[in-house]
Amino acid sequence: MTEIFAELQKGGIVMIPLLAASVLGLAVFIERLAALRRRKVIVPEIVSAIGRIEDADDLRVAERICEANPGAFAGVVLAALRNRGLPRDEQREVVLDQGRQEVRSLERGLVVLETIASVGPLLGLMGTVIGMVKVFNVISRVGIGQANILSGGISEALITTVTGLAVGIPALVAYNYFTSRAEGLVLDIEKHTTSLMHRMRAVAGGNGEMQDAV
Repeated sequence: MTEIFAELQKGGIVMIPLLAASVLGLAVFIERLAALRRRKVIVPEIVSAIGRIEDADDLRVAERICEANPGAFAGVVLAALRNRGLPRDEQREVVLDQGRQEVRSLERGLVVLETIASVGPLLGLMGTVIGMVKVFNVISRVGIGQANILSGGISEALITTVTGLAVGIPALVAYNYFTSRAEGLVLDIEKHTTSLMHRMRAVAGGNGEMQDAV
């Protein structure tokens, strides 16, 4: 560990923002990994409550279950349940508005990963340029015969390049992974919300329509 830290110190001042970006990216990765778990977002109790809706009492039960399990999914379902008295188009618009708000919560932090994925390699490139400038300055003073003196600048250039890529590549992979996961969860929320609205219309229209909604 000490040797690794000593090698990283050779990268110069550019290593500071690179290490800060790596810590920030790791924190966002861990937070999103916990927040975007399927069971945490698509709460099974809410899914089960939607599946059991057969009358007005079941709608109230579903509302209480959503209130007890706050989150993106519960927010959208609650918007549909609490506005079930509105005309169909207005209810749909309310649900869509709430859905757009909840999508933002699912995608929170992803822009940080995207930025780190872009900035990491650029910082590494900047460190490379700084290192090569030092190399040429040394060459202008002592010529190319002092290999041990030149190695400092070359080392700085290579270390920052490697570190920049080591920070940027995992951040890009994490960004694509969590973006895909968030999109999948949004599709699941849409599916269950559509099922809920069919059932609410069936309840409003009488039990005779419930079989069609199921």
